[in-house]
Amino acid sequence: MTKDANLPVETMWEGKYIVAKKQGTWEYVGRARGIEAAVILAVDDEGCVLLVDQFRMPLGKRCLELPAGLIGDDVAGEGAEIAAARELEEETGYRPGKIEPVGSFHSSPGMVSEGFTLMRATELVKTGEGGGVDGEDITVHRVPLAEVEAFIAAKRAEGFAMDVKLLLLLGAGILAGR
Repeated sequence: MTKDANLPVETMWEGKYIVAKKQGTWEYVGRARGIEAAVILAVDDEGCVLLVDQFRMPLGKRCLELPAGLIGDDVAGEGAEIAAARELEEETGYRPGKIEPVGSFHSSPGMVSEGFTLMRATELVKTGEGGGVDGEDITVHRVPLAEVEAFIAAKRAEGFAMDVKLLLLLGAGILAGR
């Protein structure tokens, strides 16, 4: 454990969604109100995974991602399964018949305290076009699992940013040296 772990946490700045903190020599950010995210790995009965892309202001470009959203942002006490099912349908237009947690993860633990729960969604039923809410401008991609590596490479070549969680889909290929 680092020597700073027992020092008090100072709030340096707090906005509506983000809090910047300092603890000893460490500076990091987190979600306001202790909110976490649900990230959804949605695979349909035909072996296609649902991906989304949207403009991400911090990156200044569109980013290819797994569908995701905040847990309990609008409804206090909302569970991860309910939030994930709601977000999947809002973003992609698919409702899961089955949704289950895979585990909790942190994507950049040296800088951000935010964690996310990875959820597996199956038995998908198309209910609409998706695209998000409130002008999110989300584009939905239904990609056969066998074509994921090529699809991601093509989007990267187009200049898209890649969310780190896509490594979940690329892991076997990376390990194999592809």
